[in-house]
Amino acid sequence: MSRIDALRESLGGPHPVAATKVKDHLDDYQRAFIARSPFAVLASSNAAGDCDASPKGGTPGFIRVLDERTLLIPDVGGNRLFQGFQNFESNPKAGLVFMIPGQEVTVRVNGSVQVVEPDALEAMGVEVSVSWQDDNTTLVQGLLLSIDEAYFHCPRSFKFADLWNTETIEANARLSLKDL
Repeated sequence: MSRIDALRESLGGPHPVAATKVKDHLDDYQRAFIARSPFAVLASSNAAGDCDASPKGGTPGFIRVLDERTLLIPDVGGNRLFQGFQNFESNPKAGLVFMIPGQEVTVRVNGSVQVVEPDALEAMGVEVSVSWQDDNTTLVQGLLLSIDEAYFHCPRSFKFADLWNTETIEANARLSLKDL
């Protein structure tokens, strides 16, 4: 028996709601959540399994829902390491976790990506959509994500971390990196 099978036997199977929540498309609630989300984490790995998780931010809806099976993810200039894009050269699979500050649920989306060149983004009317800019805030390229899986994720991890506790947020905002 595999370790996973042993865990399932000892802990029981997934809750009936969890067992049916994963779909191959976005429902209306997930689409609305993504439209209000100013932040997501994009996960990738190369063919060798080396992983990257990259934070992505912008004004709510900066990641566009094109239809129930397709997202458009703009790539705004950053550290110029392009780790995720380098991973996509050998493995097009990607995962996203969307967050809305103050909401204890997330939306998770997994699928395959293809790179979209800047001229194609311009033809689609895509522009940088951020709340803060610097000299590096330019649209570099984008990704079209074809959805394989989409689902809401429960609030347990946010509750465990008390992540949105405003007193903790205010105290942390006063810290410098050397204080951490």
